[in-house]
Amino acid sequence: MKWLKAYKKNTLAKKDSVATLLLLLPYGVLFSLFIAIPVAIAIYLSLTYFNVIETPKFNGVFNYVMLLTQDEIFLKYVLPNTVKYALIVGPGGYILSFILAWMLAQIQKVPRTLFALILYTPSMVGPVMIGVVWRTLFSGNEAGYINALLLNWNWIDSPIQFLVSPEYLMTIVIIVSLWSSMGIGFLAMVAGILNVSPELYEAGAIDGISNRFQEILYITIPSMKPQMLFGAVMSIVGAFNTGWIGVALSGTNPTPQYSAQLLINHIEDYGFQRYEMGYAAAVSVVLLLMVWVFAKVAYGLFSEKEEMEVQQ
Repeated sequence: MKWLKAYKKNTLAKKDSVATLLLLLPYGVLFSLFIAIPVAIAIYLSLTYFNVIETPKFNGVFNYVMLLTQDEIFLKYVLPNTVKYALIVGPGGYILSFILAWMLAQIQKVPRTLFALILYTPSMVGPVMIGVVWRTLFSGNEAGYINALLLNWNWIDSPIQFLVSPEYLMTIVIIVSLWSSMGIGFLAMVAGILNVSPELYEAGAIDGISNRFQEILYITIPSMKPQMLFGAVMSIVGAFNTGWIGVALSGTNPTPQYSAQLLINHIEDYGFQRYEMGYAAAVSVVLLLMVWVFAKVAYGLFSEKEEMEVQQ
């Protein structure tokens, strides 16, 4: 009888393994097609000279050496701009998303839904809104609203070329990025705040929590760490992949005097204008590593793994 029970147990275990494999198969196929294989190809191409027409020629780490030692545009403009942009737009958009999500959670359902939709809309129709609204606001002639106001107030004598001036372009790009940063992470935060149990706030009041700031710090944030982590990852990815804003505003790539040139613009410049795909792939791998490092930092801040280990 023992061997029969063992046989049945092994059979059930095999069936469970097959069922699990079948359930994971669609995810595995999609992950391989759209993430793993493209990343592997990018890493391979980054080690080659590839001009789209000829067969890729292996040249080792030459592209990386050129990028870190000889690419003056990358070292002087692209890397500092990307770091500055990511440090402002990433944490700034993340904090702004949380503040707005918390404020929305304090109002009634109907106005909350309406305002959430209004705040989320720019992230869906960003290029359209930039073309229609922001380029009109900062147009470099009297038709631009900002220039028209400044001229009417006699603060300037002639229109300012906001979108082609290195002095203003990066600042405008950051403002537009923050304005359009209320994306999926923002909606996740709204859901997370709304799902915090009211009983926790009541218990916190009994334990001595006396104001809203303490509630946010000791109850709200710890209770929604998965949503906070998701929002952080989305903010990081968004901060490193919204280089199109500078190009959309200025109308050129590279941007005027590289004033708003980011890593994603550098990739497009070399990959789709100069057709140096091997070099562009090397820059994309560097971008991937930067996103990975920042994502690991976010995971370390909001992961519940350490708390589970302490409890065990």
